[in-house]
Amino acid sequence: MTIPTASPTAPIRTVGTAVSGTEGPAIRITGPLHDRFGEILTPAAVAFLTELHHRFGGRRHDRLADRMRRRFEIGNGHDPRFRDDTRHIREDADWRVAGAGPGLEDRRVEITGPTDPKMTINALNSGAKVWLADQEDATSPTWSNVIGGQLSLRDAIRGRLTHTSEDGKEYRVTAEQTPTIVMRPRGWHLVEKHLEFTDRTGRRMDASGSLVDFGLYFFHNAQALIEAGRGPYFYIAKLESSEEAKLWNDVFTFSEEYFGIPRGTIRATVLIETLPAAFEMEEILFELREHCAGLNAGRWDYIFSIIKNYRGRGARFVLPDRSEVTMTVPFMRAYTELLVQTCHKRGAFAIGGMSAFIPNRRDPEVTARAVEKVAADKKREAGDGFDGTWVAHPDLIPTAQAEFDAVLGERPNQLDRQHPDVQVRAEDLLDVHIGRPITAEGVRDNVSVAIRYLEAWLRGIGAVAIDNLMEDAATAEISRSQVWQWIHQGQSTQDGTLITAEYVEGLIAAVLAETPRPSAGSETDDRFEDAAAVFREVALQPEFPAFLTLPAYSRFLVETA
Repeated sequence: MTIPTASPTAPIRTVGTAVSGTEGPAIRITGPLHDRFGEILTPAAVAFLTELHHRFGGRRHDRLADRMRRRFEIGNGHDPRFRDDTRHIREDADWRVAGAGPGLEDRRVEITGPTDPKMTINALNSGAKVWLADQEDATSPTWSNVIGGQLSLRDAIRGRLTHTSEDGKEYRVTAEQTPTIVMRPRGWHLVEKHLEFTDRTGRRMDASGSLVDFGLYFFHNAQALIEAGRGPYFYIAKLESSEEAKLWNDVFTFSEEYFGIPRGTIRATVLIETLPAAFEMEEILFELREHCAGLNAGRWDYIFSIIKNYRGRGARFVLPDRSEVTMTVPFMRAYTELLVQTCHKRGAFAIGGMSAFIPNRRDPEVTARAVEKVAADKKREAGDGFDGTWVAHPDLIPTAQAEFDAVLGERPNQLDRQHPDVQVRAEDLLDVHIGRPITAEGVRDNVSVAIRYLEAWLRGIGAVAIDNLMEDAATAEISRSQVWQWIHQGQSTQDGTLITAEYVEGLIAAVLAETPRPSAGSETDDRFEDAAAVFREVALQPEFPAFLTLPAYSRFLVETA
């Protein structure tokens, strides 16, 4: 069966699948239909989304309930451990994952970024081996970004994407060899409020951001990607258990069968960016073994996950300034060593994470510092056995590639490199003692970065250069969760100032007063007051929201038709 092409006709508002004895589950489009949205939200595409929600929506809710239980247990003193009930999977030396699909054999440098037309073209022209087309942390999930990103990807895959900026500059894909696209859908916890799913009992609920992003991309592009000699490839974010991995595997298998595509065509790379997932790396690979290409060390979300899970467990779990939590501190070192060892044991790629330092073409000194920092980071990763790494800026690709070329040479990867000497224990993954202070500057930086990032996010920008660092939702999560933890654990700065909500309110006022705003009469209204309101909600309230994007999305980004 060939995947249907998009119909030029406008989508109908409700699409369902008949279920005997009922009107059947259905998805209703509740968001406005902007220009060209009908090319993505076709009746056939929405029917596929309906099937995905009908078959997998209930299991998704079960897995999210498991997350809440696990987080409650850790908060109440039950540290995560390697599972006894899955020991047989870890001890079975015979199984391997599917490995690289066509176009994924060499992943030494991957560029990450959002999927708007300009960034899509820049990524495809970058010279990287792989492009992580990010619908998750680097994309603000406005309705226009969600469907607009699908349009960018669909046009790019068919070789017809162009863009003209407001100043008249034209952008086109000119590279003879473009990166292999690996698309990152939103995590299981995120919803899409512009699509409403009604189940077979008549209950209405928001659609799953994961299933929407995956489903629309797969529906429109799987066949074209296969015909081009590549395939439908995905980065899977925010997993917390092998059961969640099995859910994704079942989604992949069903989707392949739905369109008559050979089983195992899809390839997934899983981001290990939560503390629970670090204890189940082999189990995650096992559950996804038919479709898995590798694991990625998602460093920033992993740090956030440590803070989130241990935020109430006392002073010994408090981390110092964000800038002091580097890849060489004990718990981060243990996590990356375990990831590389696990991947190579099972024939999976180990992909390194993204250093936040970025160049500034107007400031040679900043650029030199960024290159130096990134070179050291990538040298460490390549030396540790990683098969590839991420960068967030095209100018850093030569730096990262040079470090991996020095280790790989002509080899496409180092999957044959084993790591028998690595022995990571549960307590090593939980060794968060760094021995550095919290400084007044560190507190202020967290407040400033979080508010400035949120302001851009509310305007639809998901990846933002702030103080010569690339910030996205993950780094903003670290900033606000540290502030919450420092307040609730009664921490003081190095100079003896107690960190209280009142103290942070003073920093908020200072940030709002000192940050440049658009001039009067500007076409672009800033969102700093809204950003400060979100920050107060996620950093200063007694309750700790699991993700800052959840209340911010519901309050500010939902459109009505």
